[in-house]
Amino acid sequence: MGLSTNNRGMLAEINVTPFVDVMLVLLIIFMVTAPLMTQGVEVDLPQTRTVRSLPQDNEHLVLSISDKGEIFLDEYKVGFDELQAHLEKLVKKQNKMLFLRADKNVAYGEVVKVMGEIKAAGIDRLGVVAEPVEKKKK
Repeated sequence: MGLSTNNRGMLAEINVTPFVDVMLVLLIIFMVTAPLMTQGVEVDLPQTRTVRSLPQDNEHLVLSISDKGEIFLDEYKVGFDELQAHLEKLVKKQNKMLFLRADKNVAYGEVVKVMGEIKAAGIDRLGVVAEPVEKKKK
């Protein structure tokens, strides 16, 4: 058995450069795609003074009414006749919170009809989404 004259031995350090490169790429991808995931139906919301932001978890659904009177659960179009069944299945049985986004040009009667369907589905907790009032510049 001969002794090796190689003094290099094993390398005990971890090279983190590839790890940092991968993490930066993933961060950029996340930053670009995250705003696209929250987009849904284009609705011109009414304004009010007291507004809190929507929770960003998966424990809620957003029901939107467009200016044309079309109803959407998140981004999926739902007919008025099917609304109650979908709400019972997706919101009531899964114990999720429901938020209502209605365009400010939708007739009040249409919003009340949709709210009646929400109540008929057995949903007692309903959040209404609005935008903050823009302060006028002096």
